[in-house]
Amino acid sequence: MQTSPLRIVFAGTPEFAAASLQAIIEKQSINHYDIVGVYTQPDRPAGRGQKLVQSPVKQLAIANDIPVFQPLNFKQEEDKAQLAELNADLMVVAAYGIILPKVVLDTPKLGCINVHASLLPRWRGAAPINRALIAGDLETGITIMQMDVGLDTGDMLLKHQCDITPTDTFATLHDRLATIGGEALIESLEYLKEGTLTPEEQDESQTCYAAKLTKLEGEVNWSKSAVEIEKQIRGLSPWPGSYTNSLSGVMKIHAIGLSSVSDESTSPGEIIVVNKDGIVVATGQGSILITDIQFAGGKRMKVQDALNGKHKSALKIGQRLGVSENESENKSEQAS
Repeated sequence: MQTSPLRIVFAGTPEFAAASLQAIIEKQSINHYDIVGVYTQPDRPAGRGQKLVQSPVKQLAIANDIPVFQPLNFKQEEDKAQLAELNADLMVVAAYGIILPKVVLDTPKLGCINVHASLLPRWRGAAPINRALIAGDLETGITIMQMDVGLDTGDMLLKHQCDITPTDTFATLHDRLATIGGEALIESLEYLKEGTLTPEEQDESQTCYAAKLTKLEGEVNWSKSAVEIEKQIRGLSPWPGSYTNSLSGVMKIHAIGLSSVSDESTSPGEIIVVNKDGIVVATGQGSILITDIQFAGGKRMKVQDALNGKHKSALKIGQRLGVSENESENKSEQAS
């Protein structure tokens, strides 16, 4: 049983990780945690001005006077030595984004534990929240695991389950899991101090991989079923986002729902209904109601607002999405 304060090094980068760091900060005086350092990825250029931006974890650490370290990786001997000098009992890792070599995993006395956003062994890898939504999973959760040199292959220490609702997007599910992650982390730290955590091996036969997302995955293939497309759009919202070609250029799709409207004579991608709720688009099977969109250089808006502006002609009944303006002109010329 741990009697002295638990010396913790935290490693993480985005908002998801910041929620776990915040949970430790809030409990440090009550639960006797000593956060001796925070590791996060180097500042990156972002936005139109490409100014260097601090990660959410770095901002939180600075606000709480916690030392911050930002190695590019842990290949340099001075970075390994710096970690050793912190004399940590434990490293807590959450969405750090840097692969930790074995020498780093072995440096803290109790090793490294990871806050992973899935119910392992399902969805190992970089994008577990997105992949769960795209696959149509009904539940997901948080797994606190002991880290090893594999990709999310270590023993499981604690799990918290979370239902996925029919309206969840990546954004809503991410925020809920970030909160659950902080709660599960604190619970696991207390069990660890008491020496009551029981590691459980992962069942390799149940594994699946959550590959990193690319922007190309956002393009909607209207030949797929409405159910598949709806899950894709929810799973990729807000990043990298889903999009389709239209007569007004590339159109991002922000909010959708399944529609009961059907017209078997239409082609996938064809707009079959335009009303105050939005536009209904035919798919390979079923149809989709699109309510919120965005065109290049513009802001997110309701379809109804677009219908009152310059994009009205691109959203008329009979127009096909997924076809560029040039393709549409070529087809018109061929038909004439």
